[in-house]
Amino acid sequence: MRILIVTHVVRKNDGQGRVNYEIVLAALAAGHSVTLLAAEAAPELVQHPNVRFVQIAISRLPTRLLQYQMFAWRCGAWIRAHRDQFDVVHVNGFIAWARADVNAAHFVHDGWYRCGFYPFRLTHSLYDAYQVIYTLLNIACEKWAFRHAEVIVPVSQKVAGEVRALGLGAARVQVIHNGVDLDEFTPGPSQRARFGLPDGPFMLLFAGDLRMSRKNLDTVLHALTRTSADVHLAVAGILHNSPYPALAESLGLKERVHFTDMVMDMPALMRSVDAFVFPSRYEPMGLVLLEALSAGLAVITVRTAGGAEVISASSGIVLDDPDDAAALAEAIGRLAGDPQHARRLGEAARDVAATLDWQTMAERYLSVYEQVQARRAARALPAGCATAPVEL
Repeated sequence: MRILIVTHVVRKNDGQGRVNYEIVLAALAAGHSVTLLAAEAAPELVQHPNVRFVQIAISRLPTRLLQYQMFAWRCGAWIRAHRDQFDVVHVNGFIAWARADVNAAHFVHDGWYRCGFYPFRLTHSLYDAYQVIYTLLNIACEKWAFRHAEVIVPVSQKVAGEVRALGLGAARVQVIHNGVDLDEFTPGPSQRARFGLPDGPFMLLFAGDLRMSRKNLDTVLHALTRTSADVHLAVAGILHNSPYPALAESLGLKERVHFTDMVMDMPALMRSVDAFVFPSRYEPMGLVLLEALSAGLAVITVRTAGGAEVISASSGIVLDDPDDAAALAEAIGRLAGDPQHARRLGEAARDVAATLDWQTMAERYLSVYEQVQARRAARALPAGCATAPVEL
């Protein structure tokens, strides 16, 4: 097959970029050729003889809103000029003003806007007004992009529900969960001293963007005030402009909360803690949650996080309300008070992760590509040469 993948970046250290990176590797291993229409691509991919990299530069226009629109316009123009060169065109959400065969839905702005935890209000401030306008425009653009794709691939059942809520038929929707590197994120010896963490306490880990309220570190900190002083929290994420160190200090948690800033070796950090806490107010399918499962950590999460759908009572704890600090504190206490139970959950979590490796994910995308190609071939047959339909 001749495959075109349209995205902003294709590289290992980016969430959506990693998904596309693994798809490219699987496609090349299967003998397909891949064209990447993107702003940035990993050098090892660009150097491959069966990869063509067409760089679309990020505009210097002010605001992400205008930059993304210009990127989508440039990508759309290129696709329309070269569409006949490809068997499959794969886009990611709204990224191009052009029709596509496969659209991977990593985030649905309409779902975020309507989830009940959207923090911005049009009349609160100029910043809030910009965020609302940005979200509403993305909602309109994503609706257009999904309606102009033959197959929509949400990254979780949660996202699939949000796609269907836009009025799109279930027959066009095929869920493929994100993947995880089982060899990279694996249980192993602790290295707490390396990260400045104390040896004795039961150590929780929170990892995410510390500038975003939807990740919900505030509720984790309030829950921690209700737990034993022997329970500590490691927080991994960029600290610049984050309000949470001040909040932790105001809650009397300065000695129990350890801000590591950005951590490049997340597998080693995960091997150094006892459990992972992830009560995100809205999450399509966080890679960090899958990484924690693969690392063999007991996970506490919430139903508003897309990854919660792969976790059962035997492999983690799933709470109903992301803002219920008392329930979160009780769940933390359950694990901290019974480390053997936490370890059993972690072992089961590792088994769950084993069904979600990158290779399995990528092969499912290639299967969708093959189905799309077969359907196109069937439509191109002359009248009277009908074949059996291909099911999606």
